[in-house]
Amino acid sequence: MASPRHWDARLHAAIGGLPTSPADAWLRRLSTFANQGRLWLSLGVVLGLRKGPLRRGAIRGLGSMWVSSFVVNVVLKRIFGRVRPDLTNLRSERRLRRSPVTRSFPSGHSSSAAAFVTGLAMENPLAGAAVAPLALGVGYSRVHVGVHYPGDVAAGFAVGSAVAAASRHWWPVRPTTPARVRPAHGAPALADGEGLVVAVNPRSGTDDYDPSEDIRRLLPRAEILEMSEDAGVQELLGEAARSGRATALGVAGGDGSVAAAAAVALEHGLPLAVLPAGTLNHFARDVGIETPEEAADAVRSGSGVEVDVADVNGTPFLNTASIGVYPEMVHRRDRLSRRLGKWVALTVAAAQVMRASEPLSLVVNDRPVTVWIVFIGNCCYTPRGLSPAWRPRLEDGLLDVQYLRADLTFGRTRAVLATLLGVSEHARSYDQVQAEEVRVLSRSGPQQIAYDGETGEKSTEFVFRKRNRLTVYCGRTD
Repeated sequence: MASPRHWDARLHAAIGGLPTSPADAWLRRLSTFANQGRLWLSLGVVLGLRKGPLRRGAIRGLGSMWVSSFVVNVVLKRIFGRVRPDLTNLRSERRLRRSPVTRSFPSGHSSSAAAFVTGLAMENPLAGAAVAPLALGVGYSRVHVGVHYPGDVAAGFAVGSAVAAASRHWWPVRPTTPARVRPAHGAPALADGEGLVVAVNPRSGTDDYDPSEDIRRLLPRAEILEMSEDAGVQELLGEAARSGRATALGVAGGDGSVAAAAAVALEHGLPLAVLPAGTLNHFARDVGIETPEEAADAVRSGSGVEVDVADVNGTPFLNTASIGVYPEMVHRRDRLSRRLGKWVALTVAAAQVMRASEPLSLVVNDRPVTVWIVFIGNCCYTPRGLSPAWRPRLEDGLLDVQYLRADLTFGRTRAVLATLLGVSEHARSYDQVQAEEVRVLSRSGPQQIAYDGETGEKSTEFVFRKRNRLTVYCGRTD
């Protein structure tokens, strides 16, 4: 019985015997342009210009491509050592100007193509499907120009796809569906936004974007109030609610502005419309609102959901609160992530912050702990560990406390290595607790509290509770 290598060589010879066609020149150019990942780097730069799934897909794809290239060229080719096909009988119009001198198995071009496209498809399936034929073309071109056997290409595709799929371990893919919520019946349908009073933070988001223009276009009957140094979210929306002219409240700004608007909406029993206009828009994304257009559709249709609201010492927050150096770590991670990739940036940020900080002695729900970082989420976040990113539910009634212990030998080193390897949730240095109420007492003196991008008063005692649920306009209620 013939071996797989025999059939691999026969298929390579059959492709080499195909008649001359105009495709020869194009396939040679495609194969050359894909050298050293230039094709995928160019695509990644173009796709990365747009925020959201396309940018995340480009970053994941490029990161996966570089890792797969290392695995193939530095590890696997040396292990298998397969010699390149004989080019003696290959027609000159097919040959590359420079024939590669490295080993043949697996194909590095194919692994890079598969890694980039798989990484892109994990974040944006439609974009991945659109680019997949190009990746297949690159793989086939390597056989067509004679420098690889078909088996080399198939193995390269398998390695690249596996590397991209494995990236979930360090950087989980954000779900495309919103968090689970409870449908609400207290969100009235407002034709063209009539009865909606919106507070706009002109300093949120990018400098060249004015959310007021979009809101006027989408909801022409809404009342738009712009924040200033003299009048913030609570002053503007509070006055509108007390005067009785607001059927619903709205906010266009970052997560700090949204939390302030939520406090007013809860106080006056009014529904809240969140129009994403900040840099990250964590809460808006979790309720399934990605664009102002989606928010406007929800207001016009009256689609609403009920979500949990937490507070710390009486101040409400919708996303997260933290004690210690967690905000600084996240800030450094976000600043480094474009250059280093998300999980490497997180590792570097954790190392930098913990190197310069002192551990905190706390009592969490009567349990003494010595920690580096404390994170408190409104509902349970995932993935577990140092970089929680989203919530499967927004109405679980729980507070999510996660922290890094500092009472272990080589505690800093353990925490940084666990972060780098993506196993912080399984490390001894990591701990967690979920509860309906959390009391934190600081034995290290007054500590700064941060919540939803804002900072609060220093204190030695912090009480975290859940408030009544808030009705929020949302694009879907299933």
